[in-house]
Amino acid sequence: MGKFGFMKKGILLIGLMLLTLSTAYGQKQWTLQQCIDYAMENNITLQKSKLQKESATEDLKGAKAALLPTLTASTNQNLGYQPWKSSGMAYVTNGTVDTKVDKTSYNSSYSLNGRWTVWNGNKNFNNIKLNRLSEEQAELQAQETANSIQEKIAQIFTQILYLDESVKVNEQMLETSQKNEERGKEMLEVGKMSKADLAQLSAQRANDEYAIVEAKSELMNNKLQLKQLLEITDEEGFDVVIPEINDELIMATIPELQTVYEQALMSRPEIERSQLAIKSSGVNVAIAKSGWMPSVSLTGGVTTSTNSLNNNGWGEQFKSNVNSQLGLGVTMPIYDGRTTKTSVNKAKIKELEAKLDLQDKQKTLYSNLQKYWLNAWTNQQKYQAAKSSVESAQESYNLLSEQFRLGLKNIVELMTGKDNLLSAQQNQLQSKYLSIFNQQMLQFYQSGEIR
Repeated sequence: MGKFGFMKKGILLIGLMLLTLSTAYGQKQWTLQQCIDYAMENNITLQKSKLQKESATEDLKGAKAALLPTLTASTNQNLGYQPWKSSGMAYVTNGTVDTKVDKTSYNSSYSLNGRWTVWNGNKNFNNIKLNRLSEEQAELQAQETANSIQEKIAQIFTQILYLDESVKVNEQMLETSQKNEERGKEMLEVGKMSKADLAQLSAQRANDEYAIVEAKSELMNNKLQLKQLLEITDEEGFDVVIPEINDELIMATIPELQTVYEQALMSRPEIERSQLAIKSSGVNVAIAKSGWMPSVSLTGGVTTSTNSLNNNGWGEQFKSNVNSQLGLGVTMPIYDGRTTKTSVNKAKIKELEAKLDLQDKQKTLYSNLQKYWLNAWTNQQKYQAAKSSVESAQESYNLLSEQFRLGLKNIVELMTGKDNLLSAQQNQLQSKYLSIFNQQMLQFYQSGEIR
């Protein structure tokens, strides 16, 4: 076998031991629906997408609040000092006129101002429409993310089912290889087989062991990917429920492509979001056009002030210095250096882009559905053919094994028959699970549910 052969065999044995130990502990088994439900609550990417919707909701509230008037209050407190001041206030004390020079003074002012935009070319109302559409688009974006995660979970889950059954097929092949190797040893002892032929049987058995380790490793990798989608980071064992899949499920009637497409057009979030993008573009055009319209605003304010050098008291000053005003302002754009016209034209271009994007999304949707439909139909046909192929290959290999045992067939014919059987079984498995997955996707695009 050589040094490399012994090393390879040792690695395979260690790998088998590790894989066996990894499944020795209790594991929670998850159904496909449980995986999807858990991901919808815990997937970080989806949670971030939902936060974007909440942010859009806050923008909408801000746009609505812009319709209301604004009110601000302010005050200024100033301390003054005049070091070379020589004159001051005169006052009489006991018949004597005295003069007091106050070099320090304290001034204060208070104001309350309001502003209300009465009309600005309907821009405020259009901003509300735009933000409401943005909120709906953000919610649809979250639904798109959820759909993408569900599709990925279904894909990985189906791959796990396929690999689990593939491991079992490889284990059966290993049992067959081990029996052939034992039979070869017996034939070697009685002189009916050479050491070279026995070495080929041993090599095939080792290759089957390697195939099992490789399949189990890929199976574990897919389970790890599924755990990551579910955001499960603990060390708890993880496994999936292996459902019973019969021919009736595999060969289920595939819905008409056009029917699925028409229903998907009415329910898929990416289509609805593109439609809302067209509406948003139309609102942006209206907002841009408001730059040509006048704006009307009301302003009002109340101010008062006090001064420490004033003979009147603070309360008297506060009342007597009150000054109020009310104003109406009108702004009429005359020439803005083509700024508004440029904004309007760019908004119209964005509207055309949004319409083209919708067409592209519809085309992509149909292309995806066409792919799923064709794959579902093709793999149903492949599955039927593979079933017959497996039965024929199994009968052929059984006959070859018996003839080999009697010394009527050589080692090459036996190994070729075994390879043909394994290839037929793998083809059957692939067509089986590809048919199921593509049917699931058609159902998902049609009804929004994966079962």
